[in-house]
Amino acid sequence: MRDSLENEIPHIKFKDVSFSYPGEKENLIFKCNFSIKKPGFWMVVGKNGSGKSTLLKLINGIIKPKNGVIDSNANIGMVFQNPDHQILMPNCRSELLININQNISQNEINKKIEYVLDQVGMTGFEKRPVHTLSGGQKQRLTIACALISNRNFILLDEPTALLDQTSQLKVLKTIKNLTSDHKKPLSALWITHRYEELTYADAVAELKNGFLSSWQEPSKFQYN
Repeated sequence: MRDSLENEIPHIKFKDVSFSYPGEKENLIFKCNFSIKKPGFWMVVGKNGSGKSTLLKLINGIIKPKNGVIDSNANIGMVFQNPDHQILMPNCRSELLININQNISQNEINKKIEYVLDQVGMTGFEKRPVHTLSGGQKQRLTIACALISNRNFILLDEPTALLDQTSQLKVLKTIKNLTSDHKKPLSALWITHRYEELTYADAVAELKNGFLSSWQEPSKFQYN
């Protein structure tokens, strides 16, 4: 159902990117160099206040770098810490409808809704009122919204921060499964301060004192 994404692999590249907020003398992000050139589950770990959310804003174009170049062809969707700040409509179907291309038949719309809900493990939830969903289900609904709007790169800003352990695992496994389907190129960049989440990633980097480390395999990563 993500046909428009089939032929394009999303990529993001940072070259010597630095950023500081107005009035700040030191760069929060300093000469950052990294690239994501293939689909997969990427994680950036760092302490609170290390600049992880700022990094996502730079990727998404919400803020511009002070120096350096950002190159990207990704069609980006965002998932935030609190899904209640993203979800606007009273039930799952209506929330998905405001994120879908309406220039298709009703039959195609119904198929797409059924497909994305199945992809995030919420088959049969189409008519469920949002207020009856758990925190984890709401997060998975925001992921479904990114999928139905044909995003090929999802940025996740500490999406499990407000969830219980069971819901955390379901959201992690949802992203892992989606990024493991190589027939449909999807990338996800997940930021976290939780070391235990890193085992789900394909590659991990640490953001510390303004510097982003090189990508490493989770099994070889050492959190400083």
